[in-house]
Amino acid sequence: MAGIYIHIPFCKQLCIYCDFYSVKSLARKDDVLSAMHDELKQRSNFITDKNIETIYFGGGTPSLCTAEELGTFITQISHIFDTSQLKEITVEANPDDLTPYYLKSLQNQGINRLSIGIQSFIDRDLQWMNRRHDSDTARKAVKDAQIIGFDNITIDLIYGIPGMSTEEWQYNLKEALNLDVQHISAYHLTFEDKTVLGHKMHRGEIMPVEETESEKQFAMLHNILTEAGYKHYEVSNFAKPGFRAIHNSNYWFGKQYLGIGPSAHSYNGTERQWNVSSIMSYLRDEPSGTHSESESLTVDMMYNEYIMTHLRTDKGVNIEELVKKFGTEKMNYFIEQSRKFTNNGIMIHSYENFIIPSEKYLISDSVISDMFWQ
Repeated sequence: MAGIYIHIPFCKQLCIYCDFYSVKSLARKDDVLSAMHDELKQRSNFITDKNIETIYFGGGTPSLCTAEELGTFITQISHIFDTSQLKEITVEANPDDLTPYYLKSLQNQGINRLSIGIQSFIDRDLQWMNRRHDSDTARKAVKDAQIIGFDNITIDLIYGIPGMSTEEWQYNLKEALNLDVQHISAYHLTFEDKTVLGHKMHRGEIMPVEETESEKQFAMLHNILTEAGYKHYEVSNFAKPGFRAIHNSNYWFGKQYLGIGPSAHSYNGTERQWNVSSIMSYLRDEPSGTHSESESLTVDMMYNEYIMTHLRTDKGVNIEELVKKFGTEKMNYFIEQSRKFTNNGIMIHSYENFIIPSEKYLISDSVISDMFWQ
């Protein structure tokens, strides 16, 4: 089973922390969408698995498109691929785009999952991040979606925001729980170099929060959501039973996906491709395909990716699967490298699985890097 990712590269305004490719001008939107339809037709053979399980509209801000514009992609995908086992069609959305009429229109197009970028229920922080909405708009968007009949909703939150106290983070989590959504994604604020936030850090205008504060907020995140019945199944993701994000889970477990649009990435099991992060270059080169770059993955690269993605989830690394994919030498190497972590409880060896306990996910990156094949 495979997935299709559609990148809608437009935003009304740019958040200070975001490093996903997008532009504020909608002047070329029709041209870009038309080129994306061409790309979808031209590159459909990049993935060998033609059974599509998920479609994901990301961005940017997909909710700047009409429901009908998104629906044309769904229809085209159904004509090119086998969608008889399609389970999940997700649209990322800003709260202020989600009017009842628009929500009903999305539902009429077959979209059955919403990913709503709330980030915070504190207006001060929303303004600081340059978000378009306020907290009341966020709450209303979720409630309107529930009234319309959406029963698979995820909301995004951000912690580690400078100036946000631990008590305020607790307030954010309680507000999220009050909305009773099926899935919550919570990310630590990152200071990427090419973002407004990154530039402010380099100029000394603002600095990341102290590590001890990050640890407190992560522990609070884990404890409050798991006590409320959510499973902490990946570093940044929590789901009620039966509502894990299928599309993102397929990324982590190495399934094939085709990415369409400027900056979109694709993977077919042995090769990665990524499109240019420029609308003008994308429009100039589409549908020739010269807008993308690629790399063929070596066995060592595939092993490292397998370790990185699996140890970030509650599935962990299965030894039987590891030896089947990569052989006994790499299996023995993994077991040897894991000893120092299993000895101190940072990693658990249970039957055939090696797992990092979810409460220790915050330090998973340092563990994972030690497990890589050098």
